[in-house]
Amino acid sequence: MAERSEPAQIADSAGFAAAIASDADWQTAVDACLRQLDGFTGATLGFAYWTPGIAPHADSVLQRLRDVTGVQHWVGSTGLGICGCDREIFDEPGIAVMIGDLAPESFRLFGGYQGMAANGGLDPETADWVTRRTPTLALIHADPRNPRLPTIIDGLAEETGAFLVGGLGSGDDEIQQVSGVSIATGGVSGVLFDPAVATMTGLSQGCTPIGTAHTVTAGEQNIVVSLDHRPALDVLKEDVGELLARDMRRLGGYIFVAMPVAGSDTGDYLVRNLIGIDPGNGLIAVGDIVETGDRLMFTRRDHAGAVKDLDRMLQGITARLAGRQIRGGIYVSCVARGPNLFGTQSEEIRHIRAALGDVPLVGFFASGEISGDRLYGYTGVLTVFV
Repeated sequence: MAERSEPAQIADSAGFAAAIASDADWQTAVDACLRQLDGFTGATLGFAYWTPGIAPHADSVLQRLRDVTGVQHWVGSTGLGICGCDREIFDEPGIAVMIGDLAPESFRLFGGYQGMAANGGLDPETADWVTRRTPTLALIHADPRNPRLPTIIDGLAEETGAFLVGGLGSGDDEIQQVSGVSIATGGVSGVLFDPAVATMTGLSQGCTPIGTAHTVTAGEQNIVVSLDHRPALDVLKEDVGELLARDMRRLGGYIFVAMPVAGSDTGDYLVRNLIGIDPGNGLIAVGDIVETGDRLMFTRRDHAGAVKDLDRMLQGITARLAGRQIRGGIYVSCVARGPNLFGTQSEEIRHIRAALGDVPLVGFFASGEISGDRLYGYTGVLTVFV
C-alpha cells in the first residue's frame, strides 16, 4: 500500500500559483498538488520539477498536469532534490509545480537544443520568434551527461541574445527535461521570455574567498605547477593557514578553487573542485583546465559564509524591487547545498521565503547551475517574475 501523502503546500500571487507534495505513489503526489491548484484559472505556462522516484512515470505525470490544469506548455527537470513554497524534498518521490498567467506570445518553448554547429541552431519558428521578440531571459535545463554542454550553452546565449538561468538535471539513471508536451534528454530545453515579461535574477555563491587571487605561472591541463612563481602547494598552504596545512586531509569538501571572471564588476568567480595534491612536487590538481596567465584563488565552503552570501543576494533582489510585487519565482540550487549546507529542515528555501514573503516559488537541486553564459557549481540562482 502506498504511503499516505503529506499535505501539499501552496502559494498564489498575482497570476502565479505553486504547490509541492510527496508520496510513494506518483499519482497521489501529483493529485495532491492539483487539488491545491484547483480554482486557479488563466495560466498559460507551467513549471514542474520532480525527484527520481517520479521520473519513471514522467509521461503520465505531464499528461495528468496538462489534462487537469489546462496548461499545455511545460518546462522543468529531474532533480535529486526539489523545492517549492517552504519545503525541500530529498530521498523520496516528490513533485513541485508552478503555473503562471503570461501572454502566450511573450514566451517561446524549445527542446533538445544541441548547439548551432550540431543542427543549425534553433528551429526556424523559434528563430523567427527570437528575431521578432528579442528575448531578454531564458530559463534552461540541461543534461549533465552531454560532454558538449559548455559549447551548447555558449551557442544558445549567442543565438538568442538572452540572459540564461537554470541548471543541469540531477538524478540516477533517468535525468529528464520537461519540454513543452514531451520529455527530453541529451541536450538543452527551456523557455525564452521577451521584454514584456519582467524578471530579476540573482546569484549566490556557496563558497567564500580566502587570501588573494594568484596568477598561474606554470600549469598543464588541470595540474597547477606554480602560482606567482612559487610552488602551487606552498601557496595553497599559506592561504588556508597553519592548522589546515598541517593536515591536508581536512581540505576535502571544505577548500575549493575559484576562477575569477574576467571583467566582472561584482567580483564574480567560478568555483571548481580541488581534486588532488602532490606533496613531493608541490603540485595541485583542480577540476578545470588551467593555462599560464589564468587567475586563481582558494575558497572555503561553510554554513556561515553560504548564509551571508544568500542574504546579500536576497537583499539585492529586494532593493531592486522598489516596492513592486513578486509574482512567482524559480530557484536552482546545487545538490551540495540544501540539507548538506543549510540544514535538513528545508532551511535554504525557508530562508529565501522569509526574505521575499509568501510568494509562489519552485525549483530543484542541480548538478551545475547556469547564470549568464557560465556554468557554476555550489551556487544558488534565483529568478523572480515581477
